Amino acid sequence: MAGNTKKKKTASGSFWKVFVGEGRNGDISLSFFAYVMILLVVGIVMMSSASYAWAYSEHDGDGLYYAKSQVKNAVIGFAALIFFMKMDYHNLKNIKLPLLKKFNIAGLLYLLGAILLVLVLVIGVDEGGAMGAKRWLAIGPISFQPSEVAKLAIIIFFAYSMERDGKKMNNFNTGILKYACLMGVYAFLLFLEPHLSGLILVGTIAISMILCGGANKKQFIILGGAALAAAIIVISWQANVEGSYVAVRIQSWKDPFADVLGDTWQTANSVIAIGSGGLFGLGLGNSRQKYLYLPETKNDFVFPIVCEELGFVGAMAIILVFFLLIVEGYSIAVRCKDRFGMLIAVGITTQIGIQTVLNLAVVSNMIPNTGISLPFFSYGGTALIMQLAEMGIMLNISQQRYYPRKKTASKKKKNSGKSADVQYSEPINA
Repeated sequence: MAGNTKKKKTASGSFWKVFVGEGRNGDISLSFFAYVMILLVVGIVMMSSASYAWAYSEHDGDGLYYAKSQVKNAVIGFAALIFFMKMDYHNLKNIKLPLLKKFNIAGLLYLLGAILLVLVLVIGVDEGGAMGAKRWLAIGPISFQPSEVAKLAIIIFFAYSMERDGKKMNNFNTGILKYACLMGVYAFLLFLEPHLSGLILVGTIAISMILCGGANKKQFIILGGAALAAAIIVISWQANVEGSYVAVRIQSWKDPFADVLGDTWQTANSVIAIGSGGLFGLGLGNSRQKYLYLPETKNDFVFPIVCEELGFVGAMAIILVFFLLIVEGYSIAVRCKDRFGMLIAVGITTQIGIQTVLNLAVVSNMIPNTGISLPFFSYGGTALIMQLAEMGIMLNISQQRYYPRKKTASKKKKNSGKSADVQYSEPINA
């Protein structure tokens, strides 16, 4: 009996050692964790305020309907953050699946993302009313956006594959063509939904990782220029198709007050909300535009309500925290001890950064409306849970900033029976 107990304890200890890894030799980035918590708490408070009137109107007088749902999502997301913060990120490439031995978690994620993007075209539902676009999958009471899974999937798989390719990344066929095709699978499926914002994000994430992964710079610039030219041609063509998805967005961007009771209603009221806040705002909860004037205040257009209630000073404070989070994210990438972790950190930080920049540009009418949400602020269970899970991975990467050296002991220490302390090297730039 005692022997069996000992075996069980050993097995349990072995599992825990595999889960947390052997690289837990530093503290997490407390500044990064603090920025995430600030954005999460402030985001929930502001989304609750911004969505109150619409929730009251749409859910039988329950003004906190969206707030309560977002708090539940935040609790699940925070649990995911803790889980991935504790889990050694190397498990994402090292653990092989029992029934699919040729696949590790990274490969399975990419395959799963592609399957979900195909399924949403076949059995997807339109919960956002985005001109007939199918972007959601509903399984019983649970609904989610496959595009959110696709973002993380392409980050993890690209990081794993690029680390394996190593110096081959400088070759055109491997470093650019291979990853352009892998990205193209997701991009094509997102285009069919259509999901322009998801396509932009997946494309930007992939491009940033290809560049940081070691692709030939000259080849990258030539291909990038050709891709940009192709994108401009496609957008220009769509813009001239009357009533098309792209045409409506561009018309609203050119003149947000051209049709304030129709197509430009949202953009016009967004600009009004931002301007109404002044320097210090109207006060928390005192927005006027959220009372059914500005649509989607819980989603893509939550930040105009932030500007209206907290003013220029409050809005700039939030933007500053986002900026610090992004800077610290790239700092974690630079200090990472291996290419796999470095590329994951680059991909996740780029995702948060580009989403933030594009959302702020959209709500201020600097660019046409692309339907991109604001991380940690916009309502959405899938997005918030996935973002917090990604933050957990980032924190685990930040924890493994140093290489543990092997134990060294002098002859005197060996003779005296004393063991030497483990020493750690300085951070090594990726």
